[in-house]
Amino acid sequence: MSQLEIGTFGNSDNAQFAKTQYKMDNLHQHIEALVFSSENAVTVSDLIGAMGKAFPGTVLDAQVVESILNDLQGKFKSDIYAFELRVIGGGYQFFTKPEYHNTVAAFIGQKEKKRLSTAALETLSIIAYRGPITKVECEKIRGVDCNYSVEKLLEKELIEICGRLENSVGKPILYRVTQTFLDYFGINSTTELPKLKDVLPQFDDNTVGEVPEVISDNPEIEAASSDTPASDEPVKE
Repeated sequence: MSQLEIGTFGNSDNAQFAKTQYKMDNLHQHIEALVFSSENAVTVSDLIGAMGKAFPGTVLDAQVVESILNDLQGKFKSDIYAFELRVIGGGYQFFTKPEYHNTVAAFIGQKEKKRLSTAALETLSIIAYRGPITKVECEKIRGVDCNYSVEKLLEKELIEICGRLENSVGKPILYRVTQTFLDYFGINSTTELPKLKDVLPQFDDNTVGEVPEVISDNPEIEAASSDTPASDEPVKE
């Protein structure tokens, strides 16, 4: 591969060196190797920083790096490759193509991961589509206490605390989905999620404006209305 003009080389405090264009052989391969070796998605700034450490004094141009990444995406779309380069969570990462998932899983002995409960999935969906959102707002939508689901989602690092609702009484905590969530679903942001109208079933009855009653899992409160609290926590046997 011919040499590629990538940016400046030398001490930025030295005008003579700062204006000197530096050329590097096989820059595509250097970038490809960096992305391939990373377990997580890498950003353009990550790549520029890594190249600066590997080749002290080198300052890569961001547009050049983005152009190379676009070239690599096109390259790995070919059927001769078993993996592809995706944009995910604002960065770039290699993934095995779907048609080879079972083969790789069999080789590495991958076990089926424990699935989220229906309650946890419902809570996660609400936070993904409506976040940042408070737990109380989630409970109004679901109609049950969400303490258990929120705790489990926090443990799995699928959601995170992102602040407080300052204008509300008690300043309740706000939750949103994490980078782990975005990485898992292979998206850059929640705006790439399917539209609700495309995934929700259509009902004949119009229930717009109806707000379900939130039933607490607090025994003292619940005792007045029911013997069994309505909560998303599974029954222990």
